[in-house]
Amino acid sequence: MNRRVVITGCGVITSLGQDIDTFWDNIVKGKSGVSKIESFDTSEHATKIAAEVKDFNPEDYMDRRDIRRTDRFVQFGVAAAKQALKHANLEITEENAHDVGVYVGSGIGGLKTWEEQHKIMLNKGPRRVSPFFIPMMIANMASGVISIETGAKGPNSASMSACATGTHAIGDAFNIIRRGQAEVMIAGGTEATITPLAFAGFNANKALSTRNDEPEKASRPFDADRDGFVMGEGAGVIILESLDHALKRGAPIIAEIVGYGLTGDAYHITSPAPEGEGAARAMAMALKDAQLQPDQVDYINAHGTSTPYNDKFETMAIKKVFGEHAYKLAVSSSKSMTGHLLGAAGGVEAIVTALAIRDQILPPTINYETPDPDCDLDYVPNKARKAKVNVALSNSLGFGGHNATIILKKYEQA
Repeated sequence: MNRRVVITGCGVITSLGQDIDTFWDNIVKGKSGVSKIESFDTSEHATKIAAEVKDFNPEDYMDRRDIRRTDRFVQFGVAAAKQALKHANLEITEENAHDVGVYVGSGIGGLKTWEEQHKIMLNKGPRRVSPFFIPMMIANMASGVISIETGAKGPNSASMSACATGTHAIGDAFNIIRRGQAEVMIAGGTEATITPLAFAGFNANKALSTRNDEPEKASRPFDADRDGFVMGEGAGVIILESLDHALKRGAPIIAEIVGYGLTGDAYHITSPAPEGEGAARAMAMALKDAQLQPDQVDYINAHGTSTPYNDKFETMAIKKVFGEHAYKLAVSSSKSMTGHLLGAAGGVEAIVTALAIRDQILPPTINYETPDPDCDLDYVPNKARKAKVNVALSNSLGFGGHNATIILKKYEQA
């Protein structure tokens, strides 16, 4: 049973907006959400910039008692999930609860909680560690708490595959509906890793940009002067529904999800496989799953991290899969504006891809100033543009060699 699956709602918490309309407006305008870090003292850190979520109030979505028992990444996930349900005009009741599942992942989980509780143990002893430490920290708790907060009793799981997490969650949720194990899935990713330890670690492996004097220009995917990614935080959650379920309740259909591919590099813990070999196989698998030819794709929302190897190898992977058509389709990286949300990236970028199809507009890659001979495709430089977007693909590539691709399509009646 391969049922058709559509996207009917979206919710976001990002540095570019904490609601879908503000977020999308800023994406189309090519705004940057990157600024100086305010949440901790960066004086001893090489990187002092990030795409922070400012002025987030979890009380808009959760009770105070529950807020005290959850990490920031869980709060982001709950907020995005509740937004997405509202956007989809979907109410979970006792009658439909068993048909609604949750699949929301996190690449790291409650790192802020981990750091805080470790300090307490060192300074005050193990007996002072919070009894909520473990449930606040573990990465599956976003899915668990979203289920508790919304009443969704269907399939419930969580992916944890570094920067591919959000796309894996959406792809796996897509398959759950296709198999007939749920009518609706709340799916995506959430992350809150703008913390001292995270920055110390990513700086130690030279992954982050140190363009501290120009925060808004630091994330520059495919540009010759890129020097590393910019950390972001937040959540991106979508509502997936079987087409029959969506039509029956008159739901707004934003786009259809038609293909999913996932592969492993078997190469290196942080570096992508040479020439993007694993990413190419993920895209090819997704095309086969969707029963589409490469020349039918109009747009790719690239993983596009702004790191030297990723952008070069992802470009090579696109050329390998799409051949001459690679020079005719559009490729852009919304990370140029949102920063890299790690486990939440795939969720946020699935939303960007779906809205690009809905509004027939190509999101830009901002800060594209100096062409790189190794990156010679159409990266929609600096300004969004109107275009036909019937089929679009979103890539996510994670540490450990995890590659995931989903394909979205403009919804058409059979």
